[in-house]
Amino acid sequence: MKKLAFLLLTIIALQGCSQQQARKPISHSSGTFLKESVDRNKKLISGEEAKIDSIIKSEPNAKYIASQKGYWYRYDKRNTLDTLRPKKGDVARFNYEIKDLDGNVIYSELELRPQTYRVDKEQKIIMGLRHGIKLMHKNETVTFLFPSHMAYGYHGDDRRIGHNQPIICTVTLADFNPEEKIQTE
Repeated sequence: MKKLAFLLLTIIALQGCSQQQARKPISHSSGTFLKESVDRNKKLISGEEAKIDSIIKSEPNAKYIASQKGYWYRYDKRNTLDTLRPKKGDVARFNYEIKDLDGNVIYSELELRPQTYRVDKEQKIIMGLRHGIKLMHKNETVTFLFPSHMAYGYHGDDRRIGHNQPIICTVTLADFNPEEKIQTE
């Protein structure tokens, strides 16, 4: 009798499961959210680029160069004697300072201390600097104008740099050496 009751309950349970249909996800997306997000980002970038453009125009004697990565830079101190630039795996030592677009110091060179960076092997510095350092020769000083997407992005740095804040970085590349040379010293 117990076996029969168990068998009947099993059959009823299996029939109940087989009649259920899978629920379909509820999605009312028509692509408008994505389109609005793209439009918002275009407007943000356009506004930042307009501010950067006004800085460039306010310094007619400075020769700013537009990078292919979406930032601008000028050489404050050039080194025309050296031909080598940092490449992947080199260990670069540099100093830098960060300002807002109004020229107010956010982080001084003293606060940021000399930095050591393994080129293209670390993510510890902002994207703009990862690209910019590879444009420099030893003992050069370059001022970079980074839109927020090349700096600290939407999030900021959780301290003094706000979200979507473009910045000015002045960088002096003190030295760089191949990683192998650093390891043997």
